[in-house]
Amino acid sequence: MFPEFVDFKVEIRDQELTTESGLTYPQTAVLTFITTEGHLESVIRLGYLTEEDIFGIIQRGDDLQIDHCYIDNLSLPNYRELHKLDRKETITLKNLSARSSFFNSKSPIDLSYAEISGDLVSFEESRFAKGSFSLHSSRITGGGLDFSHAHLPEGAFDMTNLKVEQGDISFKNAVFGEGLIDFQDAEFGEGTILFTNTDFGDGDVSFINTQFGDGNVSFKVARFGTGKVDFHYAKFREGDISFERTDFGDGRVDFRTAEFMNGRVNFNRSVFGDGDVSFEASEIKKGKISFKRTVFGQGVLDFELAEYDDADVTFDRAVFDVGIVSFHNARFKTLSLQSCHFDHYLDLRVAKCHHIDLSDTICRDIVDIMPYEFDLDIGTIDFSGMRLIGRIYIDWTLNRVKKLIRDQKETNNRSKAEQFRTLKENFSVTGQYNAEDLAYLEFKRLESIAELEESIAKKPVSAFWMYPAYWFKLIIFDWVGHYATNPVRVIISMMVMYTIFSVMFMLLTWFTPADIVSSLGDPDKLNVVVRSFYHCAITFLTIGYGDYYPSGFIRWFSSFVGFAGLVMVAYFTVAFVRKILR
Repeated sequence: MFPEFVDFKVEIRDQELTTESGLTYPQTAVLTFITTEGHLESVIRLGYLTEEDIFGIIQRGDDLQIDHCYIDNLSLPNYRELHKLDRKETITLKNLSARSSFFNSKSPIDLSYAEISGDLVSFEESRFAKGSFSLHSSRITGGGLDFSHAHLPEGAFDMTNLKVEQGDISFKNAVFGEGLIDFQDAEFGEGTILFTNTDFGDGDVSFINTQFGDGNVSFKVARFGTGKVDFHYAKFREGDISFERTDFGDGRVDFRTAEFMNGRVNFNRSVFGDGDVSFEASEIKKGKISFKRTVFGQGVLDFELAEYDDADVTFDRAVFDVGIVSFHNARFKTLSLQSCHFDHYLDLRVAKCHHIDLSDTICRDIVDIMPYEFDLDIGTIDFSGMRLIGRIYIDWTLNRVKKLIRDQKETNNRSKAEQFRTLKENFSVTGQYNAEDLAYLEFKRLESIAELEESIAKKPVSAFWMYPAYWFKLIIFDWVGHYATNPVRVIISMMVMYTIFSVMFMLLTWFTPADIVSSLGDPDKLNVVVRSFYHCAITFLTIGYGDYYPSGFIRWFSSFVGFAGLVMVAYFTVAFVRKILR
């Protein structure tokens, strides 16, 4: 209703004015608005009531209908002083409505300690030119509160201890000034609460210990400035809470110890500036909180000690700047950071979480999952598709890494294999060589299974040669030496193979025409058992003295034993050197 202006003039005329809604005022206020260029913008005529006129309406108990009215003074403390009442005595206002009114008071517009009954309390499309406004410790018992499309004062806006028992509350499209906006300790009823597209200016905004009701709460597309945004101790109940596309400005954003009940909490596509953002010790009973495609600035993002045991928390495709991100000692049902980009320290030392999704993330600095002061109760972590430029601090044993990946239900064996490969490379860089070997072993095992599954799925007939190939690799590469990561296991495997081959030499000598013959006339008179074990050792280790040689069918078996020994010696050499060089 009111144009944008840099200055205005007002003239009070003793002319009766009747509004379109039928209200009649004894005097008329003529407002002339001046633009930035100094030209007259427009002229608006409003009704006019003095403070004494308004006090008379209050004293008579009539409806306080001041729509389309120019008000230059309205102070309940003045009313109490005039009637010699205690400064906190409750004043009853009936059916308060100030739609499209213009407030221009040198002193604060003060409606504190009032009980407002009747219909919706409305300041819709009103304009506050200067001063401040207060509903401190007032109680609205009727149909809600409406400041939609209002242009609020540059001074303080005081709603502390306000209680709205029922009805909707709307600040939709409202524009605040630069002063403190304070809803501390306010209590809202069961209706919908709208701050949609609200411009909060650059002042501090406080919802400390505000009690929101069971209705939906929306700050969608709201804009905060450079001041602090404080929801410390705020309590949200059953309704959905939306901060979608909200611009939080560059001030500190504080949701410490805020309580969210069972509704969905939506921060999707919201933008946080360079101030710190804290959800420390906040709580969600049950539900979901989403930060999809949210943009965070250079400040710290802190979820330390957050209690979201039965809530899914999602940051998919969120953008993080250089600020630290901490989930230290927090508790989640699930935590999804899919496709996020981290340029600075990420603290993932959560106290409890069923599943953490780090798939497709880019991590340029430290990702800390190493338990220190407490054990981490994490079910699974998905590392698939991670581009790891920095480091992951994680312990194979303490973090139960094998279980973190093997127990994943949503990923296939190929994806699990690639996750172990990523961790294998990470363990190599961080000097955790035993963990590197274990991760590499799991990578090769799952890779073999994935190749088998993919080949059969693509061409079922390939099962005839893929299964034998798989079992060959399983026995020779895995069981024998854990893919050359365990030289001690290779030695044990060699001893087992040597024993089996020796027994087979002995059995072949007993039950076939073959024999192990001495080329020197058998000066030591060795029996068949000793000859079998001795010849197997000389052949298996490729020593080849020639004092005992195979005769008959056993020649072919000796050739195989020599080849197997050559392979095993090479296998041991590779595994041993791999260990020593690191």
